[in-house]
Amino acid sequence: MPNHVLEVLSPAKLNLFLHVTGRQANGYHELQTVFQLLNWGDTLRFELNDRPGIHLTSDLNGVNPADNLIIRAANLLSLPSDMGVSVTVNKIIPMGGGLGGGSSNAAVTMLALNKLLELGYDVDEMANMGAALGADVPVFVRGQSAWGEGIGEKLTPIELPNRWYVIIYPNCHVSTQEIFTAPELTRNTPPITVSAFFDGAVRNDLQPVVEARYEPVKAALKWLSTRGSAMMTGSGACVFAAFDEREVAERVAGDAAGQFKAFVAEGINRYSM
Repeated sequence: MPNHVLEVLSPAKLNLFLHVTGRQANGYHELQTVFQLLNWGDTLRFELNDRPGIHLTSDLNGVNPADNLIIRAANLLSLPSDMGVSVTVNKIIPMGGGLGGGSSNAAVTMLALNKLLELGYDVDEMANMGAALGADVPVFVRGQSAWGEGIGEKLTPIELPNRWYVIIYPNCHVSTQEIFTAPELTRNTPPITVSAFFDGAVRNDLQPVVEARYEPVKAALKWLSTRGSAMMTGSGACVFAAFDEREVAERVAGDAAGQFKAFVAEGINRYSM
């Protein structure tokens, strides 16, 4: 059979704010957030062949293939038993950075295989299946920046202004579980409206907990806050600030380069392959 190849961006995301509004009986936290998709991320290459199964090549060390979200996402789909897929990953989204790299990889895998193999799943089906892998997977499946509630799975598309983001990776891995189980975490922030978000009445409730426990994150936030309105994304470790002009963002990232790993990414409202 002839080979069929699809090479796609696996985009990162930012949480433009993150409020913890409550806690469910099962321990999951109720959240409000805005997911900003970025025109920046990993690159995934899918190639169909006649060697049955999913065959992954990645520069990602230390992850058991059985735990890899790409493999787990592929296994959620009903793939033809006589067909194989080779997946090659060029990984640039840092792990433990709060940028959603693993969730994005999972979502893009489902979208790509559905397209290549003409499996016939609709977006709602894939978003519901993907939620079992992580609360951030559905927003990447749907491919739209969104207002998120619940545990992050209740999504409403949102139109965000065109911005350029300076993102600093403080070179430390923050444990999401550690932060969400921290006794000092604020868990009763009153819910807000979308208009309140656009008015700027927001914060990241996880940020004070991370700053107190991870000095590199605190240092990055302190530095970036002198150049713009800095905030941590997700449960960290990455921090960001938004700028209206690309040139300004690139200048700030250049200034950061002596002390931090910094890069510039453009915010996008929609992603498709």
